[in-house]
Amino acid sequence: MKTFWSKRVANSCSDDRKSKIKNRKWVGLSIIAFVLAVVGPLAQAQQSGKIARIGYLESGTASGSSVLVEAFRQELRKLGWIEGKNITIEYRFGENKPGPGGLQELAANLVRLKVDLILVSGAGPASAAKSATTTIPIVATATDPLAGGLVASLARPGGNLTGVSSLAPELITKRLEVLKDTLPKLDRVAVLRPRGANIAGDHQLKALRPAALALKLKLEEIEIETQPDPEGLESAFQTAKQKQVGAMMTIALRPFFAERKRIVELAGKYRLPAIYPEKGFVDEGGLMSYGVDYVDLFRQSAHYVDKILKGAKPADLPVQQATKFEFIINLKAAKQIGLTIPVLVLERANQVIK
Repeated sequence: MKTFWSKRVANSCSDDRKSKIKNRKWVGLSIIAFVLAVVGPLAQAQQSGKIARIGYLESGTASGSSVLVEAFRQELRKLGWIEGKNITIEYRFGENKPGPGGLQELAANLVRLKVDLILVSGAGPASAAKSATTTIPIVATATDPLAGGLVASLARPGGNLTGVSSLAPELITKRLEVLKDTLPKLDRVAVLRPRGANIAGDHQLKALRPAALALKLKLEEIEIETQPDPEGLESAFQTAKQKQVGAMMTIALRPFFAERKRIVELAGKYRLPAIYPEKGFVDEGGLMSYGVDYVDLFRQSAHYVDKILKGAKPADLPVQQATKFEFIINLKAAKQIGLTIPVLVLERANQVIK
């Protein structure tokens, strides 16, 4: 009898445990079903929700900066941002038109469109965007926001603008040193500069002038229009020859980069050794280039765009300094103008084109 009741009690307890387990399973399944019912539509809504809108502003032309813009877009794709799917990009180009008015209107247009972020290339566009909005995040590429007064400090920008600095004022002095090392007897150098006030150009010249004095070089500043035409460029080189310069260089500006092929052709025509700020000039047959890897700068800027679109604030993102530099020499171009590059200079190059 005792055994019988012991078994019944045991069976009853077992039934209770089974019942409780079933109840727990049912509750667990109910919770999962509820979560799926709520979270599923939310996730779907996020995927099909608002598409982030990026504004892109620069002073040059679409064709002149196509390589850099494409590098930016490719890096965005790697980070999961695909045009037409979860982002759109509104492109605005100043077409190298002189004066700040055009850029200011383009920046204002992007603000009226209520873009989520503005990517700018160069000091002029950065200044125009900063003047147009104090709330929309701005990522500046290939400029010096500290020298332009656009940020409180590199470590703590403090406002709605951050970005990647190209160190243009520092690097233009290095290019002058390379010219002097390449041509030890050099005493007069021409520098192509934009006519009138130009934020980026003025900062570079401010650094270049004392560097020329220190190297005992006479600096011949030759002004050309911000939107150079073939006749204007030809005239600039004619002036350089009249001034009996031994070499030439250009200010690092997007409009000059857009005209790189013509500038390189004229340097060869007038047999002037020249050093340029970007590899693109050497790709067109130029003699030498020393500067940052601008393609890498635009890739870096994509990462800041990614962080800001995910919630980061520009004020909390320090302005990054360029870290990748290139020194390239084209021996074919040197041979065409009868120039022998010293071995010590060749040894410093990252790439020598033979």
